[in-house]
Amino acid sequence: MGELFGAGPDVPYAERADRLRASGIALWDVCEEAVRPGSLDAAIELATVVTNDFERFFNEHPRIAHVCVNGGTARRLYVRRVQPILPEPLSSLPLHLLPSTSPAHASLRFAQKLERWRLLEGLLAA
Repeated sequence: MGELFGAGPDVPYAERADRLRASGIALWDVCEEAVRPGSLDAAIELATVVTNDFERFFNEHPRIAHVCVNGGTARRLYVRRVQPILPEPLSSLPLHLLPSTSPAHASLRFAQKLERWRLLEGLLAA
């Protein structure tokens, strides 16, 4: 987000959020709560996952046209736990898997991740 929208970790949180909103980006975590010993998504205890209320979020933000997820765990949780309970047309919003930005996801270099995340620029321009 820093490279794409000037909303990197060097910017205070409130200002980062403002910059993302001004760029047309909405942030919403798939999980409202979950037990995750440690920092790895693989450690999430699936039985403890409570998903956020995406129907309400999408209804409050009707201009959302795409859903992009940050990594495979977020995608799996969204597809398995969120999409099935969303009404149409919300359940059919295009879903885009982006590579995890976590340093633990080291199979791609930063430049490779950034190139894939540039999809956001194209989606916003469309």
